[in-house]
Amino acid sequence: MSNSDWWFLDLALVIAVTGLATFGLFTDVSGPVRILLGIPLLLFLPGYALVAVFYPDQSDGEYQAFDDEKTARRGPLLSSGGLESIERFVLSIVASVAIVPAVTLVTSATPWGITVRPVLAGIALVTILLSLLAIVQRYRCPPERRFSLSPSGSSLLFSADRDSFGRSAPSPTLYNAIFLVALLALLATAGFAVANPPEHDGYTEFYIETEEVDGDTEVMYNDSLSAGESQSVTAYITNEEHEERSYTTVAALQQVSYEDDGVTVHEQDVLATESATVANGETHEQTLEIEPTMTGEDLRLVLYLYEGEPPEEPSEENAYRTIELPVTVS
Repeated sequence: MSNSDWWFLDLALVIAVTGLATFGLFTDVSGPVRILLGIPLLLFLPGYALVAVFYPDQSDGEYQAFDDEKTARRGPLLSSGGLESIERFVLSIVASVAIVPAVTLVTSATPWGITVRPVLAGIALVTILLSLLAIVQRYRCPPERRFSLSPSGSSLLFSADRDSFGRSAPSPTLYNAIFLVALLALLATAGFAVANPPEHDGYTEFYIETEEVDGDTEVMYNDSLSAGESQSVTAYITNEEHEERSYTTVAALQQVSYEDDGVTVHEQDVLATESATVANGETHEQTLEIEPTMTGEDLRLVLYLYEGEPPEEPSEENAYRTIELPVTVS
């Protein structure tokens, strides 16, 4: 079976490697494996697929000749002869360097923002779609002109030859040296970026369980409590601090008055305290059993979240997170 029978092999490999690299990076691999998976996905595969869309044909192995039937203002134009391996390789890198920032810019407009996984998913999706389009483009070419991988293909370095006018080309040594230095610098930069992906600043989410919202909903939580009766309040703690953390939740009932310059707390009773250890990236459901000790309409239930042990006098000023819920106790 000739090479022309496997004209889709390189694009099938692009799709397979893209899927494998994306899956590996999604599993949070680290070290050299992460670099080996990330560099092709960032620096080569997307651009290779894009170049394959625009250049589905193979090089004829000769320098382009002038076509007298295609003319411009100043004379004949060069006829198309496909791309040499070095041209396809360099253009793939250049196109990848353009595609990756474009995908990152698009993800910044999504709810997920510029984080590693949405960017990786976007790059993988674009690469696979371009590869499928390139297969269609290559299929439309005459069979003998379709580009296909060949072990005896042209070199991935510049070579000395003769140009279109028959003149001797200059020595390629300098061009090859510049190309290799630039390629090594690009690989080093990309390798560092892949090995040290940007992370968001650590944070903790703290929120309560809310009721189902419909057209008759006035408040999203139970704001009517009964004095002397045990009732439960469910809170959720989501740890995004990049490491395991220990938290303590304190539930307090306050008697307050609202004034123009803010809220004045006249009295505060601590009703419940619960502690929990939450792994990074996990959400912990915490149920606090409370028994209101005061009655009236000028009350609010306050949930304080602390890292570690809480102070003797919990307050909004010394808490890590605070939830304030105006309530009525009868």
